[in-house]
Amino acid sequence: MEVRQLFDPISCTYTYLAYDQNTKDAVLIDPVFEFFLRDDALIQELGLTLKYTLETHIHADHVTSAWLFKIKRNSEIAISRESGAKNSDRLLSHGDIISVGQSKLTTVATPGHTNGCVSYLLGDQSAIFTGDALLVRGTGRTDFQEGSSIKLFKSITNAIFSLPDNCIVYPAHDYAGIMSSTIGEEKQFNPRLGGMLSEADFVKSMEHLNLPHPKKIDAAVPANSNCGYMDEDFSFIKQPSWAHLKYTFADNWDIESPELFRIKEEVFLIDVRSEKEFSGALGRISNSINLPLETINAKIMKQYKGKPVVFICRAGGRSVQALKNADLVKKTEAASLRGGLIAWRSEGFEVENGSN
Repeated sequence: MEVRQLFDPISCTYTYLAYDQNTKDAVLIDPVFEFFLRDDALIQELGLTLKYTLETHIHADHVTSAWLFKIKRNSEIAISRESGAKNSDRLLSHGDIISVGQSKLTTVATPGHTNGCVSYLLGDQSAIFTGDALLVRGTGRTDFQEGSSIKLFKSITNAIFSLPDNCIVYPAHDYAGIMSSTIGEEKQFNPRLGGMLSEADFVKSMEHLNLPHPKKIDAAVPANSNCGYMDEDFSFIKQPSWAHLKYTFADNWDIESPELFRIKEEVFLIDVRSEKEFSGALGRISNSINLPLETINAKIMKQYKGKPVVFICRAGGRSVQALKNADLVKKTEAASLRGGLIAWRSEGFEVENGSN
């Protein structure tokens, strides 16, 4: 099974995309609402079929995007039975198996941070997604949401530390940018419960963490208790209305040649190639404006108001950079021509001044 680790810098949450390399079936663990477009773009670009979104627990610091994926990708939502969550498709208990193509994940009950905390163990025990139970050189807190330091100590020492030492630990959070650890490392070096530290030591240290409550707790807990459900039409989730665009994992909107041909009279067409290229053999799209990439910035783009902007180049690379250089306030009002003029011409659309 292939694992991709994604990050939310606001809540310091790790989202994991795990997929079977043969069948391309996938699961997304702990997805974040604000990063739905990013995660969905990666799933599409890798040609994956999302089968499940898996929650390790009811989070207090961010809202899940599970419901968005259910609407957009027809994936099922799975969460612990002990969480008390509503609107899930599958309630999981300790030992339940989640099949991902030819691969498997085993549900491991790890309560303590909350009653409904679970971890997900790869079938070959090569890695475990520990949620907020075990972090890298730390653990989840236990001072709210049914938290229990005694339960958490037992969960980690009995259910997690019993795994092979080389098993990779993928936590749900890290506030210093550390991406992973191993069971062996945490057993030896975790300052809260590694080495010879006892349950009493752990309980005492957890009593004196003195952490502020998560800023989003009042909104996140109710939303996540409903698996992110919202009574709205999500058929065009954050889709700009001026054209059918495609969001990419590179964090920009793309427009394909047939769609640009349909709406090209309604947008500013800005060709960011050099003047020589603009007049060269590849040709140019009629009514396009030549502004070489090195001239594109937020100041110059203030001249182009009232209509969306489509950046164009030879093959689609410089136009993506132009989007970033333009630093537009409304990023949904601009797009890059996917594949550039090479794609435009290969699909049979006309240009000015072009040769065969």
